[in-house]
Amino acid sequence: MTKIFIINGGQKFGHSGGRFNETIANATENFFLQHEGFEVKTTNINHDYDPKEEVEKYKWADFVIYHTPVWWFQLPHGFKKYIDVVFTEGHNNGIYHSDGRSSSNPAINYGTGGMLKGKKYMVTTSWNAPKEAFTLPGEFFMETSVDNGPLFGFHRMNAFTGMTPLEGLHFHDVEKNADIERDMRLYIDHLEKEFKISAEPALV
Repeated sequence: MTKIFIINGGQKFGHSGGRFNETIANATENFFLQHEGFEVKTTNINHDYDPKEEVEKYKWADFVIYHTPVWWFQLPHGFKKYIDVVFTEGHNNGIYHSDGRSSSNPAINYGTGGMLKGKKYMVTTSWNAPKEAFTLPGEFFMETSVDNGPLFGFHRMNAFTGMTPLEGLHFHDVEKNADIERDMRLYIDHLEKEFKISAEPALV
């Protein structure tokens, strides 16, 4: 059985109800439960969680799938707190043992002390910004992609644990020009491609 851990980082705060990321997270869970050969565990960062249990989910999983909005070009503070608390709990307990360096040569091997080697992760993000803000000359993000710009630190964080990435998916213009049906079709197609799953679910 392939083990999937889904984290909904769509924080409910201010004018955000977290509905888009909740929809995506639910679709992810349903997708894997409709196909044979998968086990699923989930976390919603808006709910109470036990850091020790969350560490065990990371250790259990073959794939970690993150869903998050981007607020002020960073993760929501509730999701960032989740990572800080859970990864600290996972020090020498399955997530990382050190920064990877040795006192004999401290200049090299930083970031190689992760304990989640062999596992993979995927991230989806949601944005008010249109995709053109990242691609067109003269626009806000100066032709820098989501992954090489705002999410660079997020990807390095996961690399620090030893995980390697699947291709993610970024949803743009979800406040002023949302098209949930289109985005859901794109997302399911993306999951089928990344996990090499037929479009036809198993009969249950």
